[in-house]
Amino acid sequence: MQDRVYNFSAGPAVLPLPVLKKAQEELLCLPGAGCSVLEVSHRSKQFEAVIGTAESNLRKLFNVPENYRVMFLQGGALLQFAMIPMNILGGQSADYFVTGTWSKTALGEAKTQGSINTIWDGSETKFNRNPKTGEFSVHPGAAYCYMTSNETIQGVQWQSLPEIGNVPLVCDASSDIFCKPVDISKFGVYFACAQKNAGPAGVTVVIMRDDLVEKSPANLPKMLNYKMLAEGKSMVNTPPCFAVYMLKLVTEWLLDDVGGLDKMYERNVEKAQLLYDAIDHSGGFYRGHAVKEDRSIMNVPFVLSNDDLTKKFLEEAKSHKLTQLSGHRSVGGCRASIYNAMPRDGVLALRDFMLDFAKHNG
Repeated sequence: MQDRVYNFSAGPAVLPLPVLKKAQEELLCLPGAGCSVLEVSHRSKQFEAVIGTAESNLRKLFNVPENYRVMFLQGGALLQFAMIPMNILGGQSADYFVTGTWSKTALGEAKTQGSINTIWDGSETKFNRNPKTGEFSVHPGAAYCYMTSNETIQGVQWQSLPEIGNVPLVCDASSDIFCKPVDISKFGVYFACAQKNAGPAGVTVVIMRDDLVEKSPANLPKMLNYKMLAEGKSMVNTPPCFAVYMLKLVTEWLLDDVGGLDKMYERNVEKAQLLYDAIDHSGGFYRGHAVKEDRSIMNVPFVLSNDDLTKKFLEEAKSHKLTQLSGHRSVGGCRASIYNAMPRDGVLALRDFMLDFAKHNG
């Protein structure tokens, strides 16, 4: 324990300490199974209970309507970028908001499958904001409209959903799932890879409305067909059992320890404000990337005045057990990813280090 650091990595990212301890406790023998969760058959009653509880917890956290299917899939968000148009386009076109690196990547993958329209692109301002009402127009006949709720690299997060009429809204929530309450009924598809805020790498959660599940073409391979995956209850092949088990533990932590997503959101807002206040009150020593109204409460990118100072900041941060603070190469500078599991003490330690570093180097 004395060797653990405050891990600000964007992903794979920090996990709740009670979750890690529970996994450690049960690793050799999953209760009732007689063997490790790493060894147990995915067809066993014990694993059926694991995946069933994971789904039940997720439905409870989000109050998922009955006409939505929950799937635990593999391939990460990157596979979903292609699977969604592959299954849902059906000869129509789809509209995309390009608000950062990940929605831009999703757009490129979608274009391999059919007709895709970019209805807003933030590249001219280096993806430092989201669109305002009146800056985009959704095609009424679009098969769906696509958004990324939180851009991990640029630190830009949607604060409210775009008005798109009756077109199904598809959302990549990989880096802010579980960070706040969400009305799933507003989405046609809501998905997230786990390794940023929901568990370790290996499982991707897909929540999809029944009518969209039914759109999957029959000629798609089983592992690329949402209808077959849903009918197979996420077990068309062996699922990522350990990753699903860890997601179950994370959802139990959110429900039992945190007290739900409203409480989680309160924690996250407070943590983010600590860092944004340090940036805003630094007299320009630190400069944030995103405009204030679109700032992320999950990823906080900021830059210093030059590369030498940034290098010094990162090196000294490590000596204070503050790690993985390098910014993405496309933005530069630094980035603190403060997901649900990052404790307030870790954010306070970073805030205090930032203030002290500015004092001695400004």
